Amino acid sequence: MKIGLFPGSFNPIHIGHLLIATFMAEEFELDKIWFIVSPHNPLKDSKTLANENDRLKMVQLSIKTKYNFLASDIEFNLPKPSYTIQTLDLLKTQFPSYNFLLIIGGDNLTSLNKWKDYNRIIDENQILVYNRADNISDKNFIEHKNIHFKKLPQLDISSTMIRERIKTEKSIDFMVTNEVKNYIIKQKLYK
Repeated sequence: MKIGLFPGSFNPIHIGHLLIATFMAEEFELDKIWFIVSPHNPLKDSKTLANENDRLKMVQLSIKTKYNFLASDIEFNLPKPSYTIQTLDLLKTQFPSYNFLLIIGGDNLTSLNKWKDYNRIIDENQILVYNRADNISDKNFIEHKNIHFKKLPQLDISSTMIRERIKTEKSIDFMVTNEVKNYIIKQKLYK
């Protein structure tokens, strides 16, 4: 079984994330996409993060009608901050018959050399990159046999933008699913 691993803070999950997952599943013929909710990305400020359980719930609400999408809390029980290499190692141990492929954006590829054990990540895993960034300085990343690029339609939506819009009491309609919007309102997130 080919499983696309889509890690992220999902703070909150938005329509762009869902479109990326849908396109990547189709383009790379993936059986499933697992959204790996990261409790704390070491390259991001944790002060702006909603509670990890709230972020997991929002992912679950967003994907509830997609049979091939799964929300994963596997990193919740790993040491913090979360390191992708530890998640990959654990998943391969728990599910040895699955073929895991890591999904990242071109912007992540530009900073991949800052990730813990990034050489192991690249050498031991297939990496599916959407929308290659123009500023990838390491040509080894572009030409590596395990890194595969796919151009996807771009939506200029970010979780940061959504959080800012919530703070300033502006609409987030059509940026997140209605279920996520209602959850944010009910839980008073990002105020």
